[in-house]
Order: sequence, then structure tokens, then C-alpha cells
Amino acid sequence: MVDVARARKLAVRIREVVAETLEKQVKDPRLGMVTLTDAKVTPDLREATLYYTVYGDDVARRDSAAALESAKGVLRTQVGRQTGVRYTPSLTFIADVVPETAGRLEELLAEARSRDAEVQELASAAQPAGDADPYKPPRVRADDDADDDDDEADDALDEDEPGA
Repeated sequence: MVDVARARKLAVRIREVVAETLEKQVKDPRLGMVTLTDAKVTPDLREATLYYTVYGDDVARRDSAAALESAKGVLRTQVGRQTGVRYTPSLTFIADVVPETAGRLEELLAEARSRDAEVQELASAAQPAGDADPYKPPRVRADDDADDDDDEADDALDEDEPGA
């Protein structure tokens, strides 16, 4: 039976252990300023996926990814020792793209706000293309003409009826 709560707790513990081990034991010069943002463990507790971000440029990200891959054995050993689970999960590191996506969304929102301001500025001085009131009022028939026409129509109907 799958216990999702246990998998979540193990994921949090794995993230803590890996972060501590990276800080204190891994001395790889390629490893930049790495932040573990999330960890997920499969329901069978066999595989752990760790999401990370790296402060710096593309070279720092590439170097840190290589350093994490080479330190996987040390990290997995520490996870096994400090978690006490029967099977130590295999570790997979995935670069987290949430910060880059959030930055791109902020840029797009700023651009949309500036375009909205331009449109608002143009709309404030705009004049209608046609009449001020583009809807035509309904035709009003004179009451006298309407009454005369209705009386003539009623008389014509009365003459056509055989019983009148």
C-alpha cells in the first residue's frame, strides 16, 4: 500500500540531507551557489528527484550540474545513512526553471502594462468615427395617420364578411 504522506516526509528529509552534505562535504570547485528548491519521491520510495537552481550564468549552471552528477554517490550514501529506509532511493537532479519562467512572466506583464497605458492615453483623446449617438431613434408615426389607416382597414374587413 502506498503512503503518500511518508513519501512527502522522506522527500523533505532527503532535501535537507542533500543540502547539508553539499554544504559541508562536497568540495567540488565546479559547484556554484546551488539552492535545492524541491524534492519528490516516488510512491515506492525507490527514486528521488531533486530540483535545484544555480545563481549565475549558463557556465555556472553547466558546471554545477556536472558537479552534482559526480557527487551523486556521496550524496546517496549520506541519504541512506541519515534516513534509515530499507532501500536508499536513487537521486536525480533537475534544474528548476521556475525562477527563469517567473522572470519572463514579469517582463511580459510589464510590457502589457506599458501597452495598456499607451492605449489608455490614445483613448482619452479619441473622438467617435461617426455620429455621437450611432443608434438611430425609432420612427415615430403620427397618431392621426395611424388611426385613419386602421379605420379604413377595419371597414374593408367588415365588407368582406358575409354575415354583416
